[in-house]
This record gives sequence, C-alpha cells and structure tokens, in this order.
Amino acid sequence: MSENLGVPSGIKQLFFEKNKVKTVKKGTFLFQEGKPAHELYLIKSGRIQISKVIPDGRELSLRICSSDDVIGELTLFTKEAYYMLSAKILENTETYVLPKEVFEEKLSGDNSLTIQWLKWIQIQNQQNQTKFRDLVLHGKKGALYSTLIRMSNSYGKPVENGILIDFPLTNQELANFCGSSREVVNRLLSELKKENVLVWEKGYITILDLNFLKDEIDCENCPVSICRID
Repeated sequence: MSENLGVPSGIKQLFFEKNKVKTVKKGTFLFQEGKPAHELYLIKSGRIQISKVIPDGRELSLRICSSDDVIGELTLFTKEAYYMLSAKILENTETYVLPKEVFEEKLSGDNSLTIQWLKWIQIQNQQNQTKFRDLVLHGKKGALYSTLIRMSNSYGKPVENGILIDFPLTNQELANFCGSSREVVNRLLSELKKENVLVWEKGYITILDLNFLKDEIDCENCPVSICRID
C-alpha cells in the first residue's frame, strides 16, 4: 500500500536539535484532552492512538500515529492552550519533546518552514474532514466501512484471497474508530462475514471484497494519502 506523507524534514530537525526524549509506557497517556498544553511531540518509536471523547461519553479514535509523526499540533499560537485530543500509548513509546513556544518562535522566523508545516497540517485536516463526512453522511454502517477502507490503505497487505489488515484490533477498538458501540459493530461484522466480504480471525481482518465496501458508501476514491487511519 502507498505510504503516508510524513512530517517535513525541516520540522523534524527542530525536534532533533532539542534532543529531549521522553519514554512512555503502554496503556498510559502522553497527554489528555482538556489538560494544559506546553509541548509538541515527534514520535521516535512506538504507536500512539489519538482520540476524542464525544458528548455521550463514547470514545472516537481519529488516527494511529507512529514513528516520525508529530502530535499535540492543535495547540499552536494560543495563549492558554489546552490539548483538544488525547494521546493513548498503544505500545512502549519514545518521543522527542519540543516546547510549544520554541516551535512557535521557529515558525515565526522562517517562512519556508511555516509553509512546510501548513502543507502537512492541511493533509491532517483533510483526513479528519473525510472521516467526519463518512460518519455524518453514511451512519454507523458507513463509519465501519470507511474505517475498514482506511485501515486497508494504512496497514493492508495483499494476500491470496484479499487484503490482510496487518494490525490487530479488538471489537471495542474497532467500534471506537467508528464512534459506535461494540454491539453494533459486532452485528455489522457478522453481516459482512455472511456476505463473504471479510473474515476476522484472532483479531486480524482480511477484506475479501474491498469494492463492496467502497460501493456501499459511494466512495470518492480519495488519494491514499488522505484516506488513511494513520
């Protein structure tokens, strides 16, 4: 599958120059929604889930970040900044840490760096916008189908009978990406299994008929750089 468009090298260099590394353990949070924001992070190794708690108390997972991704980026150029999302550690992780004010100062003094940053941010916004579009326009079924398509673009590996999503998921984790309940996702997955659209064994999903999922949500065939979960 095509690779995601990564953080520009000039932006990463700012983190490397500071060379402050923080280690965080699986199951903890790097930061949580609503907490004061003083730092940005560049992931050195590991995986982090970015999510938001929606009004009814459910968790909506937006993306999975890994090596070379920047997170905490939504807090820039605001005096009293608070994290708008939560960053949960999926596996033991190391991150480079950069103070928010240092990052802001560097951007303010370097127009080319600012342009690089804005281009990257635009891609992140497009990813979120298309995800929300699918949630709103196509309901719970569309949210699941869209998530599976995005997962296949991010972690899909061609196998004999289809596309293996090489990323283990529990029913609840998949439900969080859809903004739905585990029970609803279980029912929808059972229907897809009966129609021979996918199989799910030991936490791994193999999509047998990707076109079925795309047709059901009137897929616009967005660039793979946009239609991703990472």
